[in-house]
Amino acid sequence: MKILVDSNIKRLFCRIITVIVVFSLLSTILLVAETENVISYVSTASICMGVFILAILYCYFRQQHAVMNHAVEQIHAFIAGNSAARIECDDEGELNRLFHEVNSLAAILNAHAENESSAKRSMKDTLSDISHQLKTPLAALNIYNGILQQEPTDPDAIRKFTTLSEQELDRLETLVQNLLKITKLDAGTIVLEQTEQNLSDLMARIERRFAVQAQQQDKALSFTGDDSISLRCDPHWLGEAVGNIVKNALDHTQAGNSIHITWRSFALVVQIIVQDNGCGIHSEDLPHVFKRFYRSRFSKDTQGVGLGLSLAKAIIEAHSGTVEVDSTLGVGTTFTMNFLIPTKL
Repeated sequence: MKILVDSNIKRLFCRIITVIVVFSLLSTILLVAETENVISYVSTASICMGVFILAILYCYFRQQHAVMNHAVEQIHAFIAGNSAARIECDDEGELNRLFHEVNSLAAILNAHAENESSAKRSMKDTLSDISHQLKTPLAALNIYNGILQQEPTDPDAIRKFTTLSEQELDRLETLVQNLLKITKLDAGTIVLEQTEQNLSDLMARIERRFAVQAQQQDKALSFTGDDSISLRCDPHWLGEAVGNIVKNALDHTQAGNSIHITWRSFALVVQIIVQDNGCGIHSEDLPHVFKRFYRSRFSKDTQGVGLGLSLAKAIIEAHSGTVEVDSTLGVGTTFTMNFLIPTKL
């Protein structure tokens, strides 16, 4: 019987049975002995037995009442804001099982509250970062506009500050576009149209995208890999991810440096590697390079907005992949992307 699993109920039954057995034996002895006033003695024994049973029941229900009061107090404490309030439920039995479920519900509510609080903090930080990122180009545009108004007849000044304004507008556009992409990925509104793609073709498109920039900056950009390797992916979004990492390498290398992109296939994974021999990343920054809007105190880059690598990581993870970074100051940086091959698992 499940009811006897509760140790308190089990003790209650044992005590009542013990009292009944003891007084039954006493009554039997009195009847067998045929003593005078045996009926009076048996009646007295019966009354005493009833009193003992009532006393045992009273103690049991008083104890249960105390347990319930403690449970109610803990529930009220939790509602009042004490997230650590819990009901003691160390014993077995249906009541303790109920208490355990209440404690589980409290833990779930705490987790939801913590997630909501974390989401609010994240939203606050993101809005603060966006505000900070927008202030710089908007302030620059305001300054350039003021200078242009003061020099309406100077063609050199107009050409110079028009070019600067265009750069700031491009920066604003990049910020807004990347924010939209990350927001869509976070919300799950982007459906990746994954098909089997030849990696050589995908890398050729990325090479064409950055070839002119690399040539203008006097940087060597090379792509090598097996032409037969294919990967199930969304070519547009994966190209965006790899392109962001290549762009990051171009932004953090000097004239004469090189960026080498390779791809290879193993038994279970396809690997894409972007390696450069640029300035490298400080060890203090390595754990944070994929965080949104992160800017190193050691970085000399004043144009980036800190979203490219974060977006790349989100896209790669949406393809069930991983991305890792390894870097040595003054030697270079290596980004390694790994993608599982589902058909071979």
